[in-house]
Amino acid sequence: MVWALLLVACNSNNKVAEERMSSIDSTQQSKVADILAERLEDFCAKSGQVIVMDVQTGEILAMVGEAASQESGLVRTASLLAALETGRVKMSDSVDVGDGVYAVGDANLYDHNWRRGGYGKMTVSQGFQVSSNIANYKVMKRAFDEEQAFFDMLEKMSYGQPAEMAGMDSLKAAHLFTPQDSGWSEKSLAWFCIGYNQHIAPIQMLTFYNAIANGGKMVRPSLYKGDAEVINPQIASEAGIDSMRMALRKYITDGLGRRAESELVDVAGTSGTIPVSTEEDNTEGKQNTDFHIEFCGYFPADAPRYSVIVSMNKMGLPASGGAMAGSVFKEIAECIMSGEKE
Repeated sequence: MVWALLLVACNSNNKVAEERMSSIDSTQQSKVADILAERLEDFCAKSGQVIVMDVQTGEILAMVGEAASQESGLVRTASLLAALETGRVKMSDSVDVGDGVYAVGDANLYDHNWRRGGYGKMTVSQGFQVSSNIANYKVMKRAFDEEQAFFDMLEKMSYGQPAEMAGMDSLKAAHLFTPQDSGWSEKSLAWFCIGYNQHIAPIQMLTFYNAIANGGKMVRPSLYKGDAEVINPQIASEAGIDSMRMALRKYITDGLGRRAESELVDVAGTSGTIPVSTEEDNTEGKQNTDFHIEFCGYFPADAPRYSVIVSMNKMGLPASGGAMAGSVFKEIAECIMSGEKE
């Protein structure tokens, strides 16, 4: 009887151990760690994080470095998908961004090329390809009569999930500044939909992009094998997801994401570059800006298997999500695909 009880106990413990087996691929983890360490040094970045996720299951295959919840330029994808879901906006619609400077309330919204005269008239798709802040905001205003409706759509799409995750105690619920909060003003929406007025962790942003790669099904990211769980079976319509996947591919081939393009595997994704704080430089008597530079995407583009986010913080210029984080994304994608062929 004692041996029988011991056998049952051992079998039970083994089952628990199997259920909680780490999803981390030690080979990928080591290679990703080396790549990130080298690029942080090359770019003089002070911190960074890379996460590699299995698109279908949400299992995390590699997670290296640390990154706090902060504002993120990668929200543009969620903004555009939300607008598409209203049916009031199509990728082929025209939008005029003028000379790259647009007044919103008592402030100006700028496109990155405003000193060169802006982009003028373009399609919604082209606006996304060049990360036009003005195009993004004008699309939002066209799609939503009431600003709160935009945030209702984000909630419907489960943007900012998960709020918690086993094995990642530091994860906090994403914080979004909405029209229901005190201090909301005429310009708040413009700044939110390009990355400000929110705090979101890289794993939460990756979860959203992974859902797009997964045909709209959002799965909970997991550090353990066999823990697959669906957060939202369909974050958006199939048509909206298809349009977004096409836009994320064109961002690489025709837009600002060319540094992420690979000859080894077709990738899709987008970048974000946003100043998140300004610090005094006591040695120079100057102010230095802390930039959050990111790239998030997936591959192979037509049949996604892996999704990856690269998140780095660096002080001062140059700072480019497309050129810097995008090149790290490319290196990791090629490393993973090359490893499969070995």
